[in-house]
Amino acid sequence: MIAHIDCNNFYVSCERVFAPKLERRAVVVLSNNDGCVVARSEEAKALGIKMGTPYFKIDYLIEKENLAVFSSNYSLYGDMSLRVMAGLSRFSPEMEIYSIDEAFLDLEFKGDVYKLTEDAYKIRKSIDKWTGLPVSVGIAPTKTLAKIANRIAKKDGLGVFEMVDEAIQTEVLEQMSVSEVWGIGDKSAQKLKKLGIKTALDLKRLDRRHARKLLTVVGARTVEELNGKNCLPVELVPPPKKSITCSRSFGCLVGQIELLDEALDSYLIKASEKMRRQNLAANAVTVFLATNRFAKTLQYSNSLTIELANATNSTRELREWAKKALRQIYKPGYLYKKVGVILLGLQPETAETVRLYNEKSYEKDKRLMQALDKISGKFGRETVRFGVQKNKECWQMKAEMKSRKYTTSLNEVLCVR
Repeated sequence: MIAHIDCNNFYVSCERVFAPKLERRAVVVLSNNDGCVVARSEEAKALGIKMGTPYFKIDYLIEKENLAVFSSNYSLYGDMSLRVMAGLSRFSPEMEIYSIDEAFLDLEFKGDVYKLTEDAYKIRKSIDKWTGLPVSVGIAPTKTLAKIANRIAKKDGLGVFEMVDEAIQTEVLEQMSVSEVWGIGDKSAQKLKKLGIKTALDLKRLDRRHARKLLTVVGARTVEELNGKNCLPVELVPPPKKSITCSRSFGCLVGQIELLDEALDSYLIKASEKMRRQNLAANAVTVFLATNRFAKTLQYSNSLTIELANATNSTRELREWAKKALRQIYKPGYLYKKVGVILLGLQPETAETVRLYNEKSYEKDKRLMQALDKISGKFGRETVRFGVQKNKECWQMKAEMKSRKYTTSLNEVLCVR
């Protein structure tokens, strides 16, 4: 039996763990550069604040409704996510981390529905005890049905809902719009509704061959899942990534190539570290940059991909190629809003990769990268920097309302007096 566990209003809940005074208060978290709303408490939703609402449209609510506003604190959210996933792994060895705030567990089921429900409440209680974060649990025979069960668990306020019995599934699916089914996009939903398939139950009853014609193989699997056939097994090992991208919009416009260089360096370091954690190496690197398309200024954007002679995960080597690419696409006279890097053609770092290098050069580089990763892991990213990195104030993201790094920086840990 599949359990879908989802943290409730995850970013907001993380902020509340370390600031209990935020409980029962309207809270929102903003996107990069404090642009728009990406997370809301239930109280904020009650004020009519929608996802994606620009910050400047709701700032008046800070005084009027005592709205609390936070910049995104990714180091905090990432660390809290790791704690949640570590806790969930105690309940089943078969776990799939689906996103930063949700996971699937394959739970043992011997016909006792009461035991399943009891286990779900244990999961909620344990995660709350270990992390302080509220979670909802949906249980059903398939991933798709478990996602639907989780929606009900959140809506009814109990935090747990099981859909083991087919009669319960039918009752729930009959009341659910087809557009709310996991895996059915807006275009597919519109197409289905024109054909009279308006509810999730209508979709469940759709002929399999017809479903495949209408919705391709992916949609046909969704129909099978709604019928209780497990087509999406719990993935214990995430599929290997084909590329890794790292980019951010700047807090202000940047014209100097030296500052673009610094920003690109920072993003490349993050992408390279992520690649090495997965024991991968890149065969190509793409660098892109762009002006602010919403501003009434001169517009320009460009990108360049450089294919590498040998696959590598060395930050030092990738920096050289990235710098060359940036200098080829950079044009003076423009004010840039974004620069970024994409590592492409990812492959496992194997002995074959090593043999393509000069052996001594490879081993020296590998030791250097291992040392940098170890230092970053212990003291924080960019504790040791490459020469070009100086001052991020000119290009770093705007995050004027960011909370402390409560769990990842010794200097910002809460003190109890």
